[in-house]
Amino acid sequence: MQTELADFIAGTTDGDEAQTIIGKCVHCGFCTATCPTYQLLGDELDGPRGRIYLMKQMFEGQPVTEKTQLHLDRCLTCRSCETTCPSGVQYGRLIEIGRRVAETRVERPVSQRLLRYALATVVPRRRVFGAAMEIGRFARPFLGTKLKEKIPRGQVPRAIPDRQHSRRMLLLEGCVQPSMLPNINIATRRVLDSLGVQLVSAPGAGCCGAIRMHLSQAEDGLDDVRRNIDAWWPYVDNGVEAIVMNASGCGATVKEYGHLLRNDASYAKKAARISALTKDLAELLPTFSDTLVSMIGGMCTSKVAFHPPCTLQHGQQIKGAVEGLLESIGVDVRLPTDSHLCCGSAGTYSITQPELAGKLRSNKLAALEHTEADIIVSANIGCITHLGAATDTPVRHWIELLDDLISSRPRA
Repeated sequence: MQTELADFIAGTTDGDEAQTIIGKCVHCGFCTATCPTYQLLGDELDGPRGRIYLMKQMFEGQPVTEKTQLHLDRCLTCRSCETTCPSGVQYGRLIEIGRRVAETRVERPVSQRLLRYALATVVPRRRVFGAAMEIGRFARPFLGTKLKEKIPRGQVPRAIPDRQHSRRMLLLEGCVQPSMLPNINIATRRVLDSLGVQLVSAPGAGCCGAIRMHLSQAEDGLDDVRRNIDAWWPYVDNGVEAIVMNASGCGATVKEYGHLLRNDASYAKKAARISALTKDLAELLPTFSDTLVSMIGGMCTSKVAFHPPCTLQHGQQIKGAVEGLLESIGVDVRLPTDSHLCCGSAGTYSITQPELAGKLRSNKLAALEHTEADIIVSANIGCITHLGAATDTPVRHWIELLDDLISSRPRA
């Protein structure tokens, strides 16, 4: 697909990248078969191919309307289309460029601007978000259903290991996870500790940058990226083995740092190194599979349904790793029939597009419950809280399941 860029974007980094990506699209339409919003709405403009046409027109200088922006907003950025595309169209990168351009061409209603400002201001700041979460939990009995489901009940934190190990890795604790579901980070530390690995957190590291970038605040998001690189770099210099991600959404973003800062002379090489060091738990834990089998093999008696987040299977292209590891230790793992489709969480999507997110969640939970599992596990806090708010079946991170099994093993 050829694109004649308008003067406002021709010769820019965004323009060059958009032109290259669009040029790979051959209009085949395979992407529509795996696009969650197209499946729900049946509108060509709510599928990847239609959105690519809209962005092409926008980049060529044609008028941008609220309708254009709406169709771009409705995209989950799940990147399922990338997994399906035979031509290698990097749609996820393209939609971010398109949204940034649309944001400069269409003025949003005041209510949308206020909501997006609040999300970009509060969510990435761990302490601010944590304080808001505590207030929300205190007021939870008095809140409406929609707001209440965004505030998971508090957890009793598990004991944090304090042993020293020669093997050391960094852990990104994230911006919302420490206050929403702190035991995910603690379970990660405990499991790695039992395997002889010490996880350390770098003071100053925080939001991975995804929140602001997905809200079209690119420069603020890149500031988050640079801050993390600065915080991690002394540990990288000292030979840390890896940067561990237990939220697949963060992992997908950090693995893009090299691309995001490729034109930043001060950070390009560092960013590429950070991306190369980044490992999702689904990549890291299988390297310990033999040890885990000897420790906890055959101990799990529950039927477990696994929901693979889009950021794991489509963003990071990690497929089958979690299921394979759990099966190797004797867990009865069950995948829902629509495991390739998004649950509707998608970062802030469940807040900015609640109706579509609710429909996607209902479909996902129906498929998960059809597995007749005792517990649902996933690999991203957004999916876990989004699904957990609408089902009585426990929804947890799969690392918490491993921690439970390790903690309950018979002591010699």
